[in-house]
Formats: sequence, structure tokens, C-alpha cells
Amino acid sequence: MASLRSVQPILRQLPRFAAAARPASQTIARRFLNTETAPVLYSAHCKVVGARTGHAEGDDLNIGLTMAKALGGQGEKGKTNPEELFAAGYGACFQSAMNASAISLKIQMPKNPEDSIVESTVHLVGDMKGLDMGIRVELKVKVKGLDRADLEKVVAKAEEVCPYSRATKGNVATSIEIVEM
Repeated sequence: MASLRSVQPILRQLPRFAAAARPASQTIARRFLNTETAPVLYSAHCKVVGARTGHAEGDDLNIGLTMAKALGGQGEKGKTNPEELFAAGYGACFQSAMNASAISLKIQMPKNPEDSIVESTVHLVGDMKGLDMGIRVELKVKVKGLDRADLEKVVAKAEEVCPYSRATKGNVATSIEIVEM
């Protein structure tokens, strides 16, 4: 066991060594962030009471929750559910990552907010009775007045840097589609 412990730090570094061994023309930009030790930029806290039919309260949030009609609930107007909250969070985060990525790539995004849209859909999938559930995400990116090749670069970079994309990578089936506006 002692020998395995001594090798583990090296094994963790293998992806970095493999990336360094590739010729520059084949290098895929990968980002490595140790989220356990990285400095905290912002923390959001939320208290939920009543599960899917209760309410959520945070520093800047006070919202009622409802079970979606498709899941047998009432789907009350003015209330939301975990999937809608995740869709909103992912969409907003991905669009922010697109804006930051465009700046780093020296690509000009539209100035009018209505000319850059991310539509996000979160599907609750699986078997509720068997307690075997997960989510699947679809993002549709629409940007007016931007060359498709540039938009593809922005979306690819955003996928690398968006915290939601990074958190769900390998855990959540996610598709990103560029749609004409």
C-alpha cells in the first residue's frame, strides 16, 4: 500500500504530462483547477423548506417552489422547481462565460443583450419509482451578427471555462447547439 500512496501524486499529474508531450499544433487547452483549495470568489447560500412544494430563501432570493405538473404536481404560476432553477443558472453562467471568452479571443459580441441568447432545457430523466434519476441538459445558443466560425470558437471556449459546464462534465449529458437567429 505504501508504494501506491507514493505513486498517487504522479498519477494525478498524468493528464498534464500527456498534454505537455503533444506538439503545440495538437495541444488541447485544458484547465486544471483544484476546487477544494482555490480561493472563494463568491458563495451563495440557500435554505429550502418543504422540498419541491415549499420555498427557497437566500440572501437575494425568496421564491416559492412547486412540483411540475408533468411530475404530478400543481405547477403553480409564480413558483418554480429545481430543474427551472438549474436551467436558469446554467444558461446565465454559460452566457457570461461566452462574453468573457469572446473578450479573451478578441471577438466582439453584440452590444444589444437581445442579440445574444442562451436557451437552456433541463430534463429530469430516469425512474422516479426506482429512485434512479438524473438530468440531461440542452443549450441552444443564438447570437445575431456574429460569424459562425467566431461563434463556434466562443462557444468552445465558454464550454471550457463555464463553472456549470465544468461541474457537469462527465456527470450530465449536455448538448450545445448553435442556432441561427
